[in-house]
Amino acid sequence: MERTSILSILIILGLSAFTHIWNVAGFPDIFFDEGVYMRRAMHVLNGLGPQEGSFYDHPFFGQIFLAGILAVIGYPQSLNPSGDLNSISLLYLVPRLIIGTLAVVDTFLIYKISYKRYGQNVALISAVLFAVMPVTWILRRILLDSILLPFLLLSILMALYSKDSKHNSLLVLLSGIALGLAIFTKIPTFTMIPLVGGLIFFNNYKRFKMLGLWVIPVIMIPLIWPLQSIESGQFSYWIHDVFYFQTHRIGGSDLYAISGAFGQMDPVLFGLAIASLVFAVIRKDYLILTWFIPFIIFLYLIGYAQYFYWIPVIPVMCIAVGVFIVELSKKIPRKKIAQICPIIVILGIGFFGIVNITQIITTDMSSAEYAAASFVINKANNDKDTSILASATYSWVFDDIFHKKNVLLDYSSILFQSVNTSKVILVADPHFIIDLNRGKQFVDLYQSTIPIATFNGNLSKYDTSHYPYQNLFSTYEGDHIEIRVKK
Repeated sequence: MERTSILSILIILGLSAFTHIWNVAGFPDIFFDEGVYMRRAMHVLNGLGPQEGSFYDHPFFGQIFLAGILAVIGYPQSLNPSGDLNSISLLYLVPRLIIGTLAVVDTFLIYKISYKRYGQNVALISAVLFAVMPVTWILRRILLDSILLPFLLLSILMALYSKDSKHNSLLVLLSGIALGLAIFTKIPTFTMIPLVGGLIFFNNYKRFKMLGLWVIPVIMIPLIWPLQSIESGQFSYWIHDVFYFQTHRIGGSDLYAISGAFGQMDPVLFGLAIASLVFAVIRKDYLILTWFIPFIIFLYLIGYAQYFYWIPVIPVMCIAVGVFIVELSKKIPRKKIAQICPIIVILGIGFFGIVNITQIITTDMSSAEYAAASFVINKANNDKDTSILASATYSWVFDDIFHKKNVLLDYSSILFQSVNTSKVILVADPHFIIDLNRGKQFVDLYQSTIPIATFNGNLSKYDTSHYPYQNLFSTYEGDHIEIRVKK
């Protein structure tokens, strides 16, 4: 790799580090699902096994991976947690730094995939897009999608490099292991099997032998999940949750809705990606089409989606745009202009992206959540007659870090069990308010309590009807929080 190429990718990685790591404790807000995955990681850290309870919504590699890194750095003991606001923010800062670092690794892997398949210009444009475009802030969240992405990208990269390699058998096997781990993190990643399997099949001389070697870990690693449920005597729960619950979920959005959300968050990348995908259809680009289409079909069929479900295909959207721009540049008759055009585009995209994403990531959307958690920690005195009901955002902090008594997994537990204490502390955040229509128990709980403290976030300071602050629509969980106790 030439010096200019090394310098270019180092600059891009520096930009990626800024956009994905800067102010991760402050932006975005702490989302309900992040609390779920932190609670499950703490379950592993506490030596209680990989599977929490009998609810089988996702495989457990995500919490094992996160817990493994946290264990290496001595989390949470190394932070000496106390009940003040700064200490609580550190509890989320550390895991978000880990996730942000994964996004920087993703940027490099996208560069390498694009470089191997399409050349340097496409690689630079793709990596810049992924590093600085506003929608990529969603990779800051502690989500399974963010954890699986580097494994998916590694699988694709090793499949590409297995062609004409002296170590093709090893690369094929490692590609299978990486994809197996990605599926073992979140099952919808199985939609990438045609992509990586096709690369293995068409890129190797001994096609069927290499495909057979590759498919073994792809199948066997995710099988650990149902095998664990059998060993625990909970296979019936696994069957129900995987084949019924996941296909009958309510409260999410459909493909149309999350497409609209993407278009609001990042209209430039979304528009360019649509045009580029049409161009890929015309060119019959195997890598782009088999990466994007099966996943989108799955999202359409499942009927339940959230805006961050785009994460596994954001890289291919960036790559598709890179191919589109470079190929169009080649149509310019003047050779010098054609050579300069991709460079101008890279600089233009980089400037546009960094200006807009900086306005987003420097906001504070989570301080009210930290303040609310601090208040409850100092309010609750390990009274055996007090139950604490809160979303998963808070419950693991109260239970696993500060060891408060009678902390429910999250407030939805009251749908299945009664509260057996005379005193109740309720953290009524926006997620709880949205869920009031899930059951009479929520309404009764809310109406039987009175507010003793209120914490307001900074969302109202920004005009969320204008770009780029439209991105803040998805950061509302720290906007207004009430701490309530029984009347």
